[in-house]
Amino acid sequence: MKSSLTLQSHSPEETHGVGREVGARLRGGEIISLIGPLGTGKTCFTQGIAIALGIPDASSPSYVLITQSEGRLRLYHVDAYRLDPIGVVIQETGIEDCFDDSSICVIEWADRIMEWIPSEQLEIRFAHEKNGRRMEFHPHGKRYRSLVKELDSLVSPRN
Repeated sequence: MKSSLTLQSHSPEETHGVGREVGARLRGGEIISLIGPLGTGKTCFTQGIAIALGIPDASSPSYVLITQSEGRLRLYHVDAYRLDPIGVVIQETGIEDCFDDSSICVIEWADRIMEWIPSEQLEIRFAHEKNGRRMEFHPHGKRYRSLVKELDSLVSPRN
């Protein structure tokens, strides 16, 4: 299997659907780092994960930095966009408390705080394309390679 997976999305509904597929496969302890410019679908993707976890109303934590929601697993949704100065704010938010085996931590704008995120994670890079959005899945660690392999088998053509 290739080490990464690239998916195309042509609508917010498709992006949301990919998030639901990822969320359905989460077991607890996963860290998902979302990277990409404004408007590429990071929050929409996270809302799909939340739905799969039984959390119907997840919204972007832009003004509170971290939201916590309860479903079949606890979801921490972190938005690092407005963290400034980054180091001081990170220490004050207690982000390390979001990385536990019974929770899922999704971090938007993760590239801004990568040095504070554990190295084992699923990194997803979002980008604008002419007819939609591109999502590149980069697994860092065995559990994430397995997850990407499952996703790849869902979208790969069958012989």
